[in-house]
Amino acid sequence: MPKYLVQGSYSQAGVQGLLKDGGTSRRTSIDSLIKGMGGSLEAFYYAFGKNDMYVIADLPDDATATAVSLAVGASGSASLKTTVLVTPETVDEAVKKTVNYRPPGS
Repeated sequence: MPKYLVQGSYSQAGVQGLLKDGGTSRRTSIDSLIKGMGGSLEAFYYAFGKNDMYVIADLPDDATATAVSLAVGASGSASLKTTVLVTPETVDEAVKKTVNYRPPGS
């Protein structure tokens, strides 16, 4: 199952909800959301800086990850940046592939 790193930043309304419900409540909510989409939550952290939260999750496919991102974004509570994570084993497979590529100007 593909693994995703989700970086999130709360909107003002999202921060108000966090202040009301608390951090563990949001983690429980995100865990339920991901499980409901057929995935699993590996890690959930809050952080200082540009992003308020970091999530690592397994989801069935890119379409499911996109659906989650769209639903959260449409709620107005947070903005997300999602990155597909690649395992070392996948990199091993990749380096064995022959790629016919000609750089610009060559």
